[in-house]
Amino acid sequence: MNDIDLSLYLVTDNSEDVDKFLNTIEEAIKGGVTVVQIREKTADTLDFYNLALKVKEITSKYDVPLIVNDRVDIALAIDADGVHVGQSDMPCDVTRKLIGQNKILGVSAATVKEAKKAESDGADYIGTGAVFPTTTKDDADSVTKDELTEIVKSIDIPVVAIGGINLDNACELNGTGIAGLSVVSAIMSSDNPKKSSQELLNIFNS
Repeated sequence: MNDIDLSLYLVTDNSEDVDKFLNTIEEAIKGGVTVVQIREKTADTLDFYNLALKVKEITSKYDVPLIVNDRVDIALAIDADGVHVGQSDMPCDVTRKLIGQNKILGVSAATVKEAKKAESDGADYIGTGAVFPTTTKDDADSVTKDELTEIVKSIDIPVVAIGGINLDNACELNGTGIAGLSVVSAIMSSDNPKKSSQELLNIFNS
């Protein structure tokens, strides 16, 4: 895997208004988003596939990696840049076999043990959270700042923090050693996704 810039990692939410959804992603990329993960927990396979193709058109245009959440089949079908799996999804080592060595593989991990196992099973990066209370994922484990720092120190692959991160609290993660901020609502629900992305990136880089 090439070195991937995880500084501002956008995870999409539901796509009821597809035009608005796609426009938000494009504006966010213009504002500095460095990775896009498409997450569709309730969509039918065909709908997910068709939507993922549209998102890929945008991410390819700006040369931003597209990661598919959970669905290895969709990722392979659209030739996405990678897959992100959780602790209850396809096991990391099996996912790696399916997608090969040239795709990006991210794994959600809320403990040092989970992070170390993911690293040894072939993950390229870890997503850790929820670092703040979140409404977009009701089953998310909570991870303290100290636990986050501990996870970062315990492995050699990069860690992105996720869960309730917004313009008001992102600065609290300074000093943890994370490789980036992973956000959903702070960008997807923003009236100005480009500006919100710029501001989040500024906070992370400061």
